[in-house]
Amino acid sequence: MFDPRTVPVIGQDVHLPPIAPSALWPEALRRRFAAPPPWTPELRVEPAFSTRVPAQASVLVPLVMRETLTVLLTHRTSHLSSHSGQVAFPGGKADPEDADAVATALREAQEEIGLAAEHVEVLGTLPTYTTGSAFVVTPVVALVQEDMVITPNPHEVAEVFEVPLAFLMNPAHHRRHQVQWEGQAREWLSMPYHDGQREHFIWGATAGMLRNLYRFLQAH
Repeated sequence: MFDPRTVPVIGQDVHLPPIAPSALWPEALRRRFAAPPPWTPELRVEPAFSTRVPAQASVLVPLVMRETLTVLLTHRTSHLSSHSGQVAFPGGKADPEDADAVATALREAQEEIGLAAEHVEVLGTLPTYTTGSAFVVTPVVALVQEDMVITPNPHEVAEVFEVPLAFLMNPAHHRRHQVQWEGQAREWLSMPYHDGQREHFIWGATAGMLRNLYRFLQAH
């Protein structure tokens, strides 16, 4: 498998406007999800590199209510069978017992990072995003209380970190990559974030879902 960090950048979306700070407050997001405008997600399906039957999955997109909102993300452990070592939202496959996509996201967040549902206010969902590994993922966007308690599951999560929502909702930080992989061109976005000590390389499905959140918030 190629190392995504080494693939050349073919473009950066500096021409697109950032989301206004006034639209990134909790109350503004509540209003947006309660009465969404017409909009079209930009990224829905990755080129498949798996022949297995598609599986339903959900991720929680946790917006932590600090002085300004942050997005909570994880580094997956390197031994996992799917998307190992990558930056990801808490989430995973749906269980038969899950009532719906929201229930899957909340259960997985509890299992992966110990985030209790009572600290979570679900705002709504974004359209599904199908990964190349054949997961049909529903992103569940939620506000998370600042006094949450996080206890990462060391089997699944190597690290938990946060990125300012305003940084991710500024397309000047969205970089485009392209590579030939198994006879076809693969394109994806990356949103590298340096926290002052190290770079967190956000790319692929996670970056794609964040890009769709940008399009959702940009719509009029």
